[in-house]
Amino acid sequence: MVQEYKLEGISSLSGIKDFDKVEAGVEGVQDGKVLLVKYDEKVHAISPKCTHYGAPLKLGVVSPEGRITCPWHGACFNIKSGDIEDAPAPAALNTFELVERNGAVYIRGEESAIKAGQRISEHKCSASGPGGLVIVGGGSGTLGVILAIREIGYNGAITIINQEPSLIIDRTKLSKALIPDPEKIQWRSPEWYKEVGIETVSDEVTAVDFGQKTVMTRSGKTFPYTKLVLATGGVPRNLPLEGFQVLENIFKLRTVTDVQQILKAVGEEKNKKIVIIGSSFIGMEVGNTLAKNNEVTIVGQEQAPLERVMGVEVGRIFQRNLEKSGVKFKLSAGVAKATPSNEQARNVGAVHLQDGTVLSADIVILGVGVRPATDFLQGNPAVTLEKDGSIKTDEHFAVPNLDNDVFAIGDIATYPYHGPGTDPEKGTYTRIEHWNVAQNAGRSVAASIVHTLNDKSTPLQKTKPKVFIPIFWSALGAQLRYCGNTPNGWDDLIIQGEPDNAKFVAYYTKGDTVVAVATMGMDPVMVKSAELMRRKNMPSKKEIQDGVDILNVDVPQGVRI
Repeated sequence: MVQEYKLEGISSLSGIKDFDKVEAGVEGVQDGKVLLVKYDEKVHAISPKCTHYGAPLKLGVVSPEGRITCPWHGACFNIKSGDIEDAPAPAALNTFELVERNGAVYIRGEESAIKAGQRISEHKCSASGPGGLVIVGGGSGTLGVILAIREIGYNGAITIINQEPSLIIDRTKLSKALIPDPEKIQWRSPEWYKEVGIETVSDEVTAVDFGQKTVMTRSGKTFPYTKLVLATGGVPRNLPLEGFQVLENIFKLRTVTDVQQILKAVGEEKNKKIVIIGSSFIGMEVGNTLAKNNEVTIVGQEQAPLERVMGVEVGRIFQRNLEKSGVKFKLSAGVAKATPSNEQARNVGAVHLQDGTVLSADIVILGVGVRPATDFLQGNPAVTLEKDGSIKTDEHFAVPNLDNDVFAIGDIATYPYHGPGTDPEKGTYTRIEHWNVAQNAGRSVAASIVHTLNDKSTPLQKTKPKVFIPIFWSALGAQLRYCGNTPNGWDDLIIQGEPDNAKFVAYYTKGDTVVAVATMGMDPVMVKSAELMRRKNMPSKKEIQDGVDILNVDVPQGVRI
């Protein structure tokens, strides 16, 4: 039932200035809070926490378009409506009417909405049958499509074909927390899919006939489509070396099933010798998770973990963080082979390095990267794959020459990135393996599909796609946050803060342009930087060197924090 609730400590709205954010308690609701944000000469009341991981939005960034961005992972919401603007927000915010009288301020709403702090914004739908929208894959990109397309009113049938054993999950939790129960990390329940008219099919797509607009699967089924989204993600790479193809207790990590198998091998007693091959984000996160009760060694070819992306100096910070947790490193090292503990054993017993070092191993986990999962398109005359197996798309993620009926997103898409340091007109084609990029691309594709179905007068390519800046995060002994991208490389690195204490901001520059920003322990510098990049107002390298404070930078239209 809708009621009025008095806000604690707020006697008037007149003192709240444009772009200010004020968190207030709600009398009569246990732990109830709302966030007051003044935008467009009006104060708005919204839920105070991000619907992703619960970050306090009072520390977020408010932009002139009426967006508020989470300080942790870049999720973004519309201040007026509470609707999702950018990933990885899985649900919208609740909004409340404000009433001011007799020296007090009240919100009008339901107690359940105040406590919940979020709302499901996808409308219910009973669409079914052949045709409509078919999505191949069940990851972050697919989540972005289905949330957004039902939010904006698409009523057609939707079919998801996914060969993984679970519904769409928070895959980031697999390597960061090794959660084996898919129900604990599913973004939506099975009942939700039914309520919004989405059919889920557990099968593997083996071919697509783009002329006939049909998708074929391993089980022999055929699915016709009106619109098709390819979002098959990546396939973890193997090591084509002696022993790695035949010995047991050698794992990759991509699905819940992989986590279950790893935890089974670790066992209740733990205290296992675990060798992780690859100082990638996956390898580092898994190593950090397993080091508490096991002996973990990470083997990497680089001088420092994540050197290729982050540089040696920053990589050393991550290394020190994990070493404090007991992780050991063998860096600048090549792997030669894996061997069993004895001639009769089937399980791995050791990993041999090229320098002759032998690492005892009860378990081996491979974190040597992924390749685009596009094998089902090999040899298809309608699609030309890039050298790395990805699909080149336009800036709307549409696959060329297929009449805007086919889109590719996520790990399989090479698209024109328009961030800092790229061609201002054409962007720079790149492939980005980030959770947020896939999901934001999915949201963009949802809008494009609805446009092509509803607006026949304006070609899709004549419309301007929504700009987003890539963001990712990682658990490396402390929370790493990163925005931007370096498709054309970077030539200098400016580190500020206390890197020895894992509290820093790192600015990656190309010439005088800041192309990427990484932070630890300095929220919300990263998301402020992402917003400035998006608006093409990021300070230059020289301004950073001269001591500009990112958190105090305003753009002409008034971005403040």
